[in-house]
Amino acid sequence: QVQLVESGGGLVQAGGFLRLSCVASGRTFSRYGMGWFRQAPGKEREFVAAISWSGIRTYYADSVKGRFTISRDNAKNTVYLQMNSLKPEDTAVYYCAADLVPYSDQRRAREEEYDYWGQGTQVTVSS
Repeated sequence: QVQLVESGGGLVQAGGFLRLSCVASGRTFSRYGMGWFRQAPGKEREFVAAISWSGIRTYYADSVKGRFTISRDNAKNTVYLQMNSLKPEDTAVYYCAADLVPYSDQRRAREEEYDYWGQGTQVTVSS
């Protein structure tokens, strides 16, 4: 059984930064792409960023491009989301997810392309 555990959320002022981590267990982490999604109160869950299995390719939602960076450390079975210049509209529960298909370098921005999800971590940005 695959498990994904996020951490690193919290309360931060606008303009601040946070780094989210997601530790994976239960299958060979390095074979699968990983993604971050978020869900704000009253809104649908949305794509934030993704990284290919190789780590070579990264993809971002337009709303976070230039401010967020996704990375991975396969030795630690961990994917990160560095979030800089945070805005109040970044407030949401952030979820990491594991790709359904191994060895994909394509952009994976739809929820149905991921088969395992973490429990989420709350990020609150005050103005």
